[in-house]
Amino acid sequence: MTRFPFFASLVALLCAAFFLIPLAATINFSLRMKRGEISLEAYRWVFQDDTFVSVLGFSAAASLAAILLGALLVVPTAYWVQLKLPAMRPVTEFLSLMPLIIPPVVLVFGYVRIYGTSSILPLTMSDAGTNLLLIIGYTVLSLPYMYRAVDNGMSAIDVATLTEAAESLGASRLRTIATVIFPNVRSAIMSGAFLTFSISLGEFVITSLLNRPAFGPYLVQMGQDYAYQPAALAIMAFAFTWACMALMDLFATRRPGQGLLPFLRRKNA
Repeated sequence: MTRFPFFASLVALLCAAFFLIPLAATINFSLRMKRGEISLEAYRWVFQDDTFVSVLGFSAAASLAAILLGALLVVPTAYWVQLKLPAMRPVTEFLSLMPLIIPPVVLVFGYVRIYGTSSILPLTMSDAGTNLLLIIGYTVLSLPYMYRAVDNGMSAIDVATLTEAAESLGASRLRTIATVIFPNVRSAIMSGAFLTFSISLGEFVITSLLNRPAFGPYLVQMGQDYAYQPAALAIMAFAFTWACMALMDLFATRRPGQGLLPFLRRKNA
């Protein structure tokens, strides 16, 4: 007779309560903006704020740029280590974890020190240069997650055989990476991309110290000035992050060459 896993169930319930009760309380509070009734007034106020749209658009654009830069750096690096330098894999893994060891505040003060007014490359003296530093900062912060996802994707395929097959057909090394390796690790790149997006969208330290008009500082400022709107913003950010996770799971389970919406294809066939 199988015994009921009482202790494991109790731990699972406590963990679920630790996560769900604060979330439910935040949702309930965000719906109490109008005294004595439940309404979506706080959400309506947030959507009508022009600043919200501008900071969310800025953060989304910077996050997408960080994803592109991260993919261009990580995929060729992981490919080369997997193909030519397998002994260096522990070293690259350790280096990819450095952003988890170095606090973001140290990173951004290093940027200001190196690229400040007295530098030969004063990026902090212009909006475009500061935005570039912000994108690089986002890329560095998400490097552990992007590298881990791409490295796992590389380990799941036979990189050496695919490279030999492509080169035997006359493909250059760059074309091999672009047309053979990239499609085969696409789901891994997408996993890293969504993690990068989720991390960058709400990032506060680097964004605030570089004085960029992004979503993280906006959320903190709203928390200082208002009561109900920050709760609505927190719930919206939470929902957006879970949507990213759902998309990550969708892309991670797709096979190379499979369509974006295979269930629609089967239905229309």
